[in-house]
Amino acid sequence: MRIDVKGRNVAVGDELRERIEKRFQKIGRQVSELAQLDVELTEERNPSIRESCVAEATLHLKGVTLRARSAADNMGAAIHEMSDDLSRQVKRHRDKRRRRRETAKGAEARPATP
Repeated sequence: MRIDVKGRNVAVGDELRERIEKRFQKIGRQVSELAQLDVELTEERNPSIRESCVAEATLHLKGVTLRARSAADNMGAAIHEMSDDLSRQVKRHRDKRRRRRETAKGAEARPATP
C-alpha cells in the first residue's frame, strides 16, 4: 500500500510520517499492494475551535473509496481515531466481499430446480 502524507498549516516531519506508517501497517496487510492511501493533516487556526487538529484519510481500493476524518486536541489523537475508523471500514468491506463470494459459490454448487 502506498501512503501519501500532506500537511496544511502543519509541518509533516519524519516522526509524524513514521507514526502514520506504523498506524496503517495492519490495514496495509489487509488490502492490496496497489491500494493508495492519502492522509491529509490540517491545523485549524481559529482559536475558538477547541479540537483544532484534523486528520483525514482517503483509501482508494479497486472499485471502492473509503474515507475517514477525525478532529482532536493534538495530532496524535486525531491520527489514532482516524486510523481506527478506517480500520473498521476496511474490515467491514472485506467481510462484505467475502460473504458475496461465498454466496456466489454456494449458488454455483446447488443444482437449479425447475
